[in-house]
Amino acid sequence: MPDTHAGDTAPAPQTPANDTTVKTSSRSPSTHKGAVRTPKKDAVLAQAVDVARESAKAVAHPRPIGEHLGFVMDSERIGTHYFASADDGYVGWAWAVTVARVPRSRHATVCEVDMLPRDGALLAPQWIPWEDRLRPGDLSRDDILPYQAEDARLEQSFQDVGEDIDYPELKEIGLGRKRVLSEEGRSAAVDRWYKSEQGPKSSRPPRNSCSTCGFLVKLSGSMRTVFGVCANEWAPDDGRVVSLDHTCGAHSETDVAKQGTQWSVRPSRIDDGALDTEKMPVNVTP
Repeated sequence: MPDTHAGDTAPAPQTPANDTTVKTSSRSPSTHKGAVRTPKKDAVLAQAVDVARESAKAVAHPRPIGEHLGFVMDSERIGTHYFASADDGYVGWAWAVTVARVPRSRHATVCEVDMLPRDGALLAPQWIPWEDRLRPGDLSRDDILPYQAEDARLEQSFQDVGEDIDYPELKEIGLGRKRVLSEEGRSAAVDRWYKSEQGPKSSRPPRNSCSTCGFLVKLSGSMRTVFGVCANEWAPDDGRVVSLDHTCGAHSETDVAKQGTQWSVRPSRIDDGALDTEKMPVNVTP
């Protein structure tokens, strides 16, 4: 029965040495704008260590419960007790038992029991989207990358400017290299490059050819009408001469449909809290 003669907060006894109180800010309607009020430590809730421990044991069974780590006021007449996990599989974790009481009552009620990570707890690594896990060299010639509307490596090409001017080879005479490619040398290079893996392939129709890719660096001279250099680090041909009708899945304008997971999340049909566990026999001789 609620004690109608007790005040809103029971007399505060001496605080245990391992109790800690964290100040939680909340707006007070009776204070000036901008002022905050810290929840006053509730003696009834702070003393409910045994009640909280028994609730944690009931949930954690058969896993052991460690020492009491402290008590924190969450709000007015609501606080949480923390107990260390003594389970070898949950080092650094703590059992959190939230307790509360109604006004003018000396009895604490358990609201919820949960397990929370502390400093040094083993956690799953932060989720990284699949498209962000790709690294140079991962993409094969048959893979397709999704379209990226905001790519810092690309900009709008309203006018193709800034390319090197085609200087006639005659200007090399006496001023640059002693020798340059002859017509036969150029023809042999064109034939060799065009028939390589960086040329067009009948098995890969040019849906998005290199001629329309923003990562293509054009060559100078007559070669620019047939070849360019790939500058996409994700492409399998990065840093290589490719024909303008070459194709790959790392084209700057290509896209792929978003696919959902094949394993849809369904609600659990097993009550994990009602499972019975049995200890395995130790030192069993055949």
